[in-house]
Amino acid sequence: MLMPVRTGLPSVAVLAFDGMSPFELGCVVEIFGLPRPELGVPWYDLKVCAETPQPLRAVGGFTLQAAHGLDALVSAGTVIVPGVADVRGQVSGELVAALRLAHERGARMVSICSGAFALAAAGLLDGREATTHWKYAELLQERFPKVSVNASVLYVDDGDVLTSAGSAAGLDLLIHLIRGDHGPNVANAVARRLVIAPHREGGQAQFIQAAVTPVEDDDAVARAMTWAMDHLAQPISVGDLAGVAHMSERSFIRHFKRQTGTSPLRWVISQRVAASLPMLEGTAAPVEEIGAAVGFESPVTFRHHFTRAMRTSPSAYRRAFSDA
Repeated sequence: MLMPVRTGLPSVAVLAFDGMSPFELGCVVEIFGLPRPELGVPWYDLKVCAETPQPLRAVGGFTLQAAHGLDALVSAGTVIVPGVADVRGQVSGELVAALRLAHERGARMVSICSGAFALAAAGLLDGREATTHWKYAELLQERFPKVSVNASVLYVDDGDVLTSAGSAAGLDLLIHLIRGDHGPNVANAVARRLVIAPHREGGQAQFIQAAVTPVEDDDAVARAMTWAMDHLAQPISVGDLAGVAHMSERSFIRHFKRQTGTSPLRWVISQRVAASLPMLEGTAAPVEEIGAAVGFESPVTFRHHFTRAMRTSPSAYRRAFSDA
């Protein structure tokens, strides 16, 4: 689900806690707390909140002190939980109550990495699809069976509740929030300043640790992937890719799956969808022409795969994010 572009931007509250990793908190502060007058749009009012006014220990051997308590979190328009101290521990009753009240008051609720455990403890993920870091996904599902855990994506946008995978995937989700609030030009500008991709395709599967020893055939898979990117507009079969890699189809599928976490044809489809995004954002070309230009055999096929990947239609995506 894509969010409509917002006009009156709410404040943003991010939770700090004892024992936190500074990376996730730093990502939120960098994106929402740093003034960006050069962008020409009203920026966010960020408040760092905590359950206690006492100094909080951070991983790495330093402490910090939040300027705001949970009352500021409750009143914020967007609430971000960048993690929990212990994925097997209990979330405090005070925090659970604050998260529930913030949501009831209409706040946009966001988690990064293990922060999903806090949203789940507050019941905000019940009956929803959500994600977290792949190594915590099984535990999240076990502890909170009412949640539909999807461990294969970088983030899940369920409208008023959004969750991201591991720490760096939080950046993908935060850029997605800006894209919904301000449109693609501003989101792309922020991404460029951070030196990250505005759109990162793929999912967590490609990052899951596997007990496999790399072999020289991986270079052949990479060669086939490079060839596919140069030939997206034409029909591409597993046989074509295996031929470029000088492998049998069976061997190629096995090595490709090991290296990327997905099948060759699913990967090709994801690359085609990714290639269509800048065309939808920056040109007035008909959707049918864009689908053909990136290699989909028919407009129906393009719409099907685009909707499956982006959770919206190409036309709706263009309405939300086009700068043409």
